[in-house]
Amino acid sequence: MNNVRNWSLTVAVAGFLFGFDTVVISGANLPIKELWHTTPLFHGIFIMSMALWGTVFGALFGGIPCDKLGRKKTLFWIGILFLVSALGSALAPDPYTFSFFRFIGGIGVGASSVAAPIYISEISSAKNRGKLVALFQFNIVFGILIAFFSNYLFEGFGGINDWRWMIGIVALPALIYSIIVLQIPDSPRWLLLKKRDDAAGLKVLEMIYSKEEALENFNEIKKDVVDGTVKETIFSNKYKWPVILAFLLAFFNQLSGINFIIYYAPEILEMAGLASKESLLNSILIGLTNLIFTIIGMRLIDVLGRKQLMIIGSIGYIASLGMVALAFYTNLGAIVLMVSILLFIASHAIGQGAVIWVFISEIFPNNVRANGQSFGTGIHWIFAALITLAGPVVIDLFKVNPWPIFAFFAFMMVLQLVFVLFMMPETKGLSLEELEHKMLNHE
Repeated sequence: MNNVRNWSLTVAVAGFLFGFDTVVISGANLPIKELWHTTPLFHGIFIMSMALWGTVFGALFGGIPCDKLGRKKTLFWIGILFLVSALGSALAPDPYTFSFFRFIGGIGVGASSVAAPIYISEISSAKNRGKLVALFQFNIVFGILIAFFSNYLFEGFGGINDWRWMIGIVALPALIYSIIVLQIPDSPRWLLLKKRDDAAGLKVLEMIYSKEEALENFNEIKKDVVDGTVKETIFSNKYKWPVILAFLLAFFNQLSGINFIIYYAPEILEMAGLASKESLLNSILIGLTNLIFTIIGMRLIDVLGRKQLMIIGSIGYIASLGMVALAFYTNLGAIVLMVSILLFIASHAIGQGAVIWVFISEIFPNNVRANGQSFGTGIHWIFAALITLAGPVVIDLFKVNPWPIFAFFAFMMVLQLVFVLFMMPETKGLSLEELEHKMLNHE
């Protein structure tokens, strides 16, 4: 068990890089707008959302290296992408070079959201898979918190080059991660089902379980071996149900407005009357709330289950987003707005935040798991990119009073609650092979 925990912690550092790299842009948002005099549309496309289009690319195609090279090598190259992106973006002389290197980092983010949850789910047992895969989400929000804190510290550090320090610092943890991830073994399921290396796969299983349990797991996994000439796609009819579930979960994740609020937190809070430095400090409070409630979600995901957490989160979303809309509409003030946003972040962390990577990594059969994870995370990032791209334009459109934005998100969360109550199955306590049977038979 110690091996599994240590390997999971190592791989989950990719989530830290994911969160850190994704959110440092929030501190660089306004300085870059002033430096390069970008229009709202140009800023949305080339500065704020370019990394997310890289993330879409990394997510949609991340399953290919996961299957061909293996989960471990893919995770290593993800670290290199983060390293190159951080240094290139920090030194960029113009917005086009900047957007190119942000795109490279986005590929790392997207690929990490495929490879890391798959790896952890494939080395975990049914009883601890939820909390171990949720380590990835914990590290994402820890990275987000450190990014907000880092941005706050670098505010006023280098004058007009503050933003370069904010972005460049990501290179340090990226280098450390790239070194430590080389110490983990490859996924036993990949070794057995993709590489067809029975000896290596059994050896890794024996590092996780007792000899008897390892052999039992070995035999169960080997039942999934299919003829190498058979090329299956997740879009064949028998995988229809997990595809629908992955699509809807990922769709609603972003239609909550989570990326919109995290990316534009300083700007949104300034609209409510908070000064620039104060809004950055409040962004740290958002990150801290995210971290605390993610830990709570991790503790509960294997106890209450994925569905119950989603119900709790959905109700919290509806209440908090409704309050944000009301606070702007009736001008209730910055304090009410801040409390409502913190409730929103808590609802996300304990619900969608804790569940999404776990659930998508569980519901696809072994043979197509990498492609299924790519599909689910790809949908997630496509909508994240669209919402982030539209952010500057939408904020500019509703700059007098942005309440309709949050009212729309609240309505979408009512629809999410309906999805969870009537469509979403519970997956806790079942092995990946048992879940495969459940999904294919739509039980």
